[in-house]
Amino acid sequence: MFVPNAIYYEKDIVNYTLGNKLLSQYESIPKFVIDSHNSIPQMQSKQNSEFPKMKRNLIIGVRKTHKFVPNYKVSDFLVPYTSSGCTAMCMYCYLVCNYNKCSYLRLFVNREQMLEKIIKTSNASTKDLTFEIGSNSDLILENSITDNLVWTIENFSSSKKGFLTFPTKFDMVDPILNVNGKEKVIVRMSMNPKEIIQKVEFGTSPLQNRIIAINKLKAAGFPIGILIAPIILVENWKELYENLLIELSSNLSIEVKKEAFFELIFMTYSYVHTKINSDAFPNAISIYDKNLMSGSGRGKYRYRSNIKEEASDFMLSVMKKYFPNNKILYIV
Repeated sequence: MFVPNAIYYEKDIVNYTLGNKLLSQYESIPKFVIDSHNSIPQMQSKQNSEFPKMKRNLIIGVRKTHKFVPNYKVSDFLVPYTSSGCTAMCMYCYLVCNYNKCSYLRLFVNREQMLEKIIKTSNASTKDLTFEIGSNSDLILENSITDNLVWTIENFSSSKKGFLTFPTKFDMVDPILNVNGKEKVIVRMSMNPKEIIQKVEFGTSPLQNRIIAINKLKAAGFPIGILIAPIILVENWKELYENLLIELSSNLSIEVKKEAFFELIFMTYSYVHTKINSDAFPNAISIYDKNLMSGSGRGKYRYRSNIKEEASDFMLSVMKKYFPNNKILYIV
């Protein structure tokens, strides 16, 4: 379980069962009352170089935003849920674009309110809807602190319709393997070459552990998917990603290889990443390549169209070679 250096919390969390549980759970940790989880002056004033230390703090509050955003990939809606941010420090993390260096883990204690809206929306629909509940955080990681994922899966099982889904880079799946309602929850494991995980996805589970975890999830009865994401065009990237697919083909269970769908996502980078990474991780590799990337508005960089098209063709060809019978939902 994550042990924070300090806890910053809104005073209203004491009105919720989970809020009191977390305060008791971390009784010996220094705590500070804040006005809003969205604005913490003592954190915002810190230098970029302190980013890794900031990730060691835990923020607890009440989520006020509950707007469902339409989505047309794996899910029908992106849903604000029980956490935002993460303890990991992936050098491309899209949450850094939104929260800058304040992309630390925030937990929200009003889970009953959030799940009730999902169930109500699901049951009112004329078709099965899928709700993405992990677009802003990693719920396997969060569950190791709150048990929220166990609670969510068991309580969503009462819904007459619909599915939940979330991606993860973590292997701590054992607590959810035996819960009721898992057939209604699609777990998608994010995969990358082990060299990229080691050098870019700091604080996440190793590739081998992720493979073991998805095999466990499938054996337990969860619907599963695999993200190859983000695809990063580092030196010798073709060799790295083909070796990744060879390793997946060799070590994923027969059941996973029979069912898993794939999502292929190329990296988006930003000016904010450049500044934070250079200050916080001065000895890390650079994943921004000005010869391959171009500006894409609001300080973001994407691979140039011709570069991405060539890379997409390569990825689709090696996918066909090693996973010829698996559906690729999209490549972006």
